[in-house]
Amino acid sequence: MAASGDSRELFTEGVSAVLHSWPVLQIAVDNGFGGVYGHQKADWMVDVVQQFFHDNADLQRCEVEDFISELMDQEFDTVVDDGSLPQMCDSLVQMFGQWQQGALQPLRHTITTLTQKKSQRAKVTAAPAQSDEDDDDDDDDDEDGGTQMMECESSGPSVSRTDPPPPPPPPPLQGEEDGWTVVRKKK
Repeated sequence: MAASGDSRELFTEGVSAVLHSWPVLQIAVDNGFGGVYGHQKADWMVDVVQQFFHDNADLQRCEVEDFISELMDQEFDTVVDDGSLPQMCDSLVQMFGQWQQGALQPLRHTITTLTQKKSQRAKVTAAPAQSDEDDDDDDDDDEDGGTQMMECESSGPSVSRTDPPPPPPPPPLQGEEDGWTVVRKKK
């Protein structure tokens, strides 16, 4: 096991490269989901994650996923469901394996690659506000820790998802001029 201080710093640098190039964390920090100390929380998260690896032997990806998911929820009020968490955790587990085996050259190469990707920051725009006055019960408020709605554009490759259009409304019944139907019981 690689135990020198320099190699441990290299693993910490790798964790930093992975987390800081992760679009979900970038978006959370850039948009203040972690409050005014979002940048400090992201740096703190690097230390906590690397310590998590050192304190727990033979971590599986699902354990790392659970840990980081909980951190994102607690510190940034963010639930990660875009499919990027497993990929990011795979990278961390792979980097830790390289570090444990003393394969520092491939680890340095991975860090360099991720640092270059970091310059390709995600661009975020807020979703347009709805003009309906009936939407008073929306969950899109962030005053009480509600869900944030946003659209993301990444400068890298992306995957599009198109939702099917809603089904057409049923045809009106006879006698529904104003939208109401009166039902009476026969005697």
